[in-house]
Amino acid sequence: MVVLGIDPGITNLGLGVVEQVSTQTRLLHAEVVRTAHGETASSRVGKLYRAVHQTAAAYQPQAIAVEEQFFYRQNELAYKVGWAMGVVFLVSDQLAIPVFGYAPPKVKQALVGYGQADKNQVAYMVRAILGLKTLPKPSHLADALAIALTHCFYHPTKADKQVG
Repeated sequence: MVVLGIDPGITNLGLGVVEQVSTQTRLLHAEVVRTAHGETASSRVGKLYRAVHQTAAAYQPQAIAVEEQFFYRQNELAYKVGWAMGVVFLVSDQLAIPVFGYAPPKVKQALVGYGQADKNQVAYMVRAILGLKTLPKPSHLADALAIALTHCFYHPTKADKQVG
C-alpha cells in the first residue's frame, strides 16, 4: 500500500509518501511546500495544487491521509487551511484517490502509544519506523509522514473516517 500523508497548511504544507509491504514500511518521498504571505491567494493555492497533484500522480497512492484540523478561536487560520484542503479534495477527485482524516490524538496513539505524546516523540517514532538517519524536519514534514504511517497502521476499515 502506498499512502500520501498531508499536513495541510497554506504557508507550509507537508507531503510524505510511504509504502507498506507486509510489516515493512519505507519512505518514498518527503517535502514541505512553502508559500509566502506576500503572494496572492491564487498563486499560493496554485503552488500547493501543483505540488500535491505532481506527487499523487508520480506515486499513485491508494489513499491520501490528512490531519484533521480543529480550530476554535483561529478563524483566519481555519479559513486558510481550508484553501489547502480544497487542493487536497480537488486532487482526490481528479485522480480518484480516497481521503482519510486522522485527529492528532489518533496519530500520536498510533505511533507512540499515547494520545497526548509531544511532537518530538512523534518525530522520533517516524524516524525509527522509517529507518531515517535524522529526525524529519520541519514539523510539517514529520506530521505528514506520521499521518501517512497512521493510515498504514490502521488499514482502512469501515470504522475509518473517509473525509469529503
